[in-house]
Amino acid sequence: MSDTLLEQTRALHDDLEKLERVIVRDFKQDLKSHKDRLMQNHRVRKRLDSMQAAARKLIKIYDDDDGARKDEIAALAQSESGSFATFYDRLKEIKDYYKRFPTDEVTEAEDDEFLLKEEPRTEFSGDEGLGRYLDMHEHHQRFLNSKFGRKLEYFQFVGSFSSDLSAVPKPQKGSRQYKEYLEHLFSYLMLFYEKTQPLGQAAKQLVKLEQEIRVRWSAGEVPGWEDRGLGQVAGSSSIGLDMDAFETVEELESIGADRLKEALQGLGLKSGGTLKERAQRLYLLKTVPLTKLEAKHFVKGVIPPSETAATTGRQVDNKKAEEGALQVCLLESKIRKLAEILASVITETKGRIEKKQAQTYEELQAEQEEAEAELAPEEEEDEDEFVYNPLKLPLGWDGKPIPYWLYKLHGLNQEFKCEICGNYSYWGRRAFEKHFKEWRHQNGMRSLGIPNNKNFYEVTKISDAESLWKNIQDKAKGGFHPEVDEEFEDAQGNVYNRKTFEDLRRQGLI
Repeated sequence: MSDTLLEQTRALHDDLEKLERVIVRDFKQDLKSHKDRLMQNHRVRKRLDSMQAAARKLIKIYDDDDGARKDEIAALAQSESGSFATFYDRLKEIKDYYKRFPTDEVTEAEDDEFLLKEEPRTEFSGDEGLGRYLDMHEHHQRFLNSKFGRKLEYFQFVGSFSSDLSAVPKPQKGSRQYKEYLEHLFSYLMLFYEKTQPLGQAAKQLVKLEQEIRVRWSAGEVPGWEDRGLGQVAGSSSIGLDMDAFETVEELESIGADRLKEALQGLGLKSGGTLKERAQRLYLLKTVPLTKLEAKHFVKGVIPPSETAATTGRQVDNKKAEEGALQVCLLESKIRKLAEILASVITETKGRIEKKQAQTYEELQAEQEEAEAELAPEEEEDEDEFVYNPLKLPLGWDGKPIPYWLYKLHGLNQEFKCEICGNYSYWGRRAFEKHFKEWRHQNGMRSLGIPNNKNFYEVTKISDAESLWKNIQDKAKGGFHPEVDEEFEDAQGNVYNRKTFEDLRRQGLI
């Protein structure tokens, strides 16, 4: 069965309605986890792209530039045998087709559940935490190892990578290294935004921003780029001095170092050195025109005036330099804009860096396991699956017995019983030590009328706890106790309490 233009139009409209219904059903889902919401946004973005593609095809059909649609409609209306004959011919063609292929359905099934559970593939690094945080380590290293960078901790760099662009010296901004750094940084931020906010409109905002920057650039109103990247032209400012009034270098020295410095800066010449060196440099203009002065006398970044400045070659060089400076300015502006859009993510990233610096190894490992479990594809649980566990080892996060070496390492084969807790068993030294501060042991001590403090640490028998508590109370009351307080001395002059002395004497040791 051949698809006519009218049938293609109907099918495209049907696809648009179907995609719209799927998007509505997807948004009606109650999703709580970050991963589910992210996958939902990517699914909707995919459907919107499909709708835009279908809409472009429909517009092309309705524009009918080749007249095919108009001819097809005319053929239906101007058939020699009448419109109904044409209709029945088409109907017969459709019936014959489905007689030959009876398994084909006229419309697709309405069950779109599989579309609502689809998980588009989105790659994130481990530090990005499924799009919650930025991973700026590579750009941090580029910044530290560059000529325009400075020493910054990673935490400081994440918070100031956009504002630091203004502090880069103007000569360094024209370098290839700086432009490549900006391109890599912008590409990463843009890719991260598209992965985490597929329904966002950052691209449109950046296009509008670029248009505004280009207008302000032409007027020389972009902060820091008033010279449009061409630098100061030597001699463009007035120095306010009549050089004909000075006959010697000494006369120039008389006007002072500050005045000489101001005059040299106005001409674009170097203004450093001693008073005499400044006067000599300015006095050169008495004999050598500014246009023929050697380039070594000019400040770096200042364009020396030349008699051929108006030539085509100079104009081409200036235009090329201005275009390169404009591209750098646009990249800087776009990075700052993306930093504003991702301000909440940057704040979360800084908080996570601080948290990681204070975490122990065990906490970092547990967090990594949680992240891996979140990224792992969900598998349907089989309730009837039998787990072979002859040693009765504890189960791990995956529902399988932990390795035996790990079981032995943590001492989980050692049983500790606590009579105070009702002969409850604790497996492993770590669990045993923790239980003294848990509610079960605290309730047991409270029932005995004994305070649960560090004096009773490691005491698990009721009789031991009561005896220790009695001794503590007796010591607190004071008084004379013969067995403990009465002292005896042997022939060598050693002093013992009564109980110890009698024990040693019975054994014949003294």
